[in-house]
Amino acid sequence: MLDHLKANNRAWSERKMSADSGFFRRLEAQQAPEYLWIGCSDSRVPANDIVGLDPGELFVHRNVANLAPPQDANYLSVLQFAVDVLKVKHIIVVGHYGCGGVKAAVDGQRRGLVDHWLHPIRELRQTHREELDAILDERSRLDRLCELNVIRQVRNVASDVFVHEAWSRGQKLSVHGWVYSLANGLVRDLDATVSGLDELDRLHNLPIRTVVGGPPGY
Repeated sequence: MLDHLKANNRAWSERKMSADSGFFRRLEAQQAPEYLWIGCSDSRVPANDIVGLDPGELFVHRNVANLAPPQDANYLSVLQFAVDVLKVKHIIVVGHYGCGGVKAAVDGQRRGLVDHWLHPIRELRQTHREELDAILDERSRLDRLCELNVIRQVRNVASDVFVHEAWSRGQKLSVHGWVYSLANGLVRDLDATVSGLDELDRLHNLPIRTVVGGPPGY
């Protein structure tokens, strides 16, 4: 079973070895990524490929709708390991336009357990209802909600005790918010970067331009 995937794996390994005979020996020795990617599980959003990094250069955590909930032990374990053990320098929360998880959170349909997972996005929609209702195009409205969700998750990450402790001990660490476009493969920096405790307040009144008519590439 899955012979085509095994064949793909062999071909990939051979290509890597052909281009760099010591590639796997270096990976075996250690991993020392400078970046933690917190992204969506969507199969169309391959983290390493998007930013052109090899295995070993990007520590990755993915879940439905790229959430960073402070009560989720899985996310918190990844965050602590990345910050305290790997000493990453950048945490990048990456959402994407056309996110099925964001749409599922607010379309009124019931799907079971995932509805509980997506509850923070429904709360976010309620908080920003006036702004979102003013966007008449449904796709643009959902894409704006994707942006707001990224900013909310950046705030969650930047508010976490592991991150605060890193800053307090002088560790260089920045938290960023990006949105990826499926239409053209490009990321949009939402200018939501936080690099210290003194920068947290700016996230509460972040002047992000509302998306009207869709993101770049639509």
